[in-house]
Amino acid sequence: MNLLKALAAVSSMTFVSRILGFVRDILIARIFGAGMATDAFFVAFRIPNLLRRLFAEGAFSQAFVPILAEYKNTRTHEETRSLIDHITMLLGGVLFLVTALGIIAAPFIIYASAPGFSANPEKFDLTVQLLQITFPYILFISFVALAGGILNTYGKFNVPAITPALLNLSFIGCAFWLTPLIDPPVLVLAWAVFIGGILQLAFQIPFLLKLRLMPRIQFRNPDTGAWRVLKLMGPAIFGVSVSQLSLLINTIFASLLVTGSVSWMYYADRLMEFPAGLLGVALGTILLPSLAKHYSTNSNDEYSRLLDWGLRMTMLLTLPAALALALLSVPLITTLFHHGAFTEHDVWMTREALVAYSVGLLGIILVKVLAPGFYARQNIKTPVKIAVVTLIATQLMNLIFITPLQHAGLALAIGLGACLNAGLLFYQLRKQAIYQPQPGWLVFFAKILLALAVMGIVLWFTAGNDATWLTGSALSRATQLSGVVLAGAASYFTALWLLGFRLKDFTQRQAL
Repeated sequence: MNLLKALAAVSSMTFVSRILGFVRDILIARIFGAGMATDAFFVAFRIPNLLRRLFAEGAFSQAFVPILAEYKNTRTHEETRSLIDHITMLLGGVLFLVTALGIIAAPFIIYASAPGFSANPEKFDLTVQLLQITFPYILFISFVALAGGILNTYGKFNVPAITPALLNLSFIGCAFWLTPLIDPPVLVLAWAVFIGGILQLAFQIPFLLKLRLMPRIQFRNPDTGAWRVLKLMGPAIFGVSVSQLSLLINTIFASLLVTGSVSWMYYADRLMEFPAGLLGVALGTILLPSLAKHYSTNSNDEYSRLLDWGLRMTMLLTLPAALALALLSVPLITTLFHHGAFTEHDVWMTREALVAYSVGLLGIILVKVLAPGFYARQNIKTPVKIAVVTLIATQLMNLIFITPLQHAGLALAIGLGACLNAGLLFYQLRKQAIYQPQPGWLVFFAKILLALAVMGIVLWFTAGNDATWLTGSALSRATQLSGVVLAGAASYFTALWLLGFRLKDFTQRQAL
């Protein structure tokens, strides 16, 4: 299959989900603003999200997908299905216990993850209640990740890519119809998470049935492949725990700052996650099973060339996204969130965090491309060691930046930590002779910088003064922002075309 087309398809599906996500966040900002209720919800939702990344999209996917790809390419269909059955049983048992314990221990979890909330009993109790409703999401979404790993390995990238849109639709529907019926209204958001988890799981089941890979209940002893997945999950869990611990520590720091800090960082993170999802997640999704196939067939040269393609696509698309986030921070925030309870002060505070995040966007996306270079080889230890170094460096930067920059300092520390992580991953890939850069990188990068300069000038003059974006109707802002974005994108890709870039140069074919 053509990986450029696969990337475009996954990015398109992700784009739909992210747009719905922005609609969701616009509604949340309009109805709830940035205050006690939203701080409570974002902290409560972040905890099952942390566990989702730990058990599902993080450690589990890193351990499961490479071995599933190996089985697919070297074993029979029945052996592959047996592996899926055993993994499902093991994962389900662990997650059921985790979910039950999480609901029971919710007060202790909130006290540990957001200690600043304990000074306000109303805020603390609300956060506990929200967490108890949202915690089962980890059970549902982990099975969604299992199904997504299977579908991606079999080249069905579109289905897992569009699945997250159902969570956003759940938020939108609940916000519209249930808010007047529930007291306090913010509980609607927690129930939206619960319902969204069920919808996502139900959506993927028919596609597993079509592949004849729907997990079956099996009580036999797991085969060797299942034990290998568990063996790899040990260091993978530790590695993902390190990165998620960094986010948790940032939440603790933010809970100690002024009210609204958690929400400002959340809204900025949502904007930063838009290109990170479209590019980083999409690239990582299609690269991992493809790299795992090359590793299982000992195609080392193809392995290196595929990584090189991923890095070039990252540079080509991420650098303009980072520049646009920085230059258009106020236009983006005002257009999407400056409505209802979201005040002018919230705009400026969110802008500070977004500009800080944009500094590290390239590093954040590079990690999603470079890390699969190790995971596909079933090497989890190297990324884990690098993650530990990154954690220590990020927390040192938190201590340095938090006093002068407040919440923006926490965002800057995350971005710079990601850049350090990416740099160390790249160094180890080169040191272990896993990746050999293809010719032409210096000229390639110079041309991108020239195109970025052209785009930056266009954005600077078309966007105008930040203060003017605080007035005007939502429609006028959206219309103007659309024009600015189109002008910037057109100038960037026109400059690249004039410099000799052609779409066919980035075509990469891969049989799955």
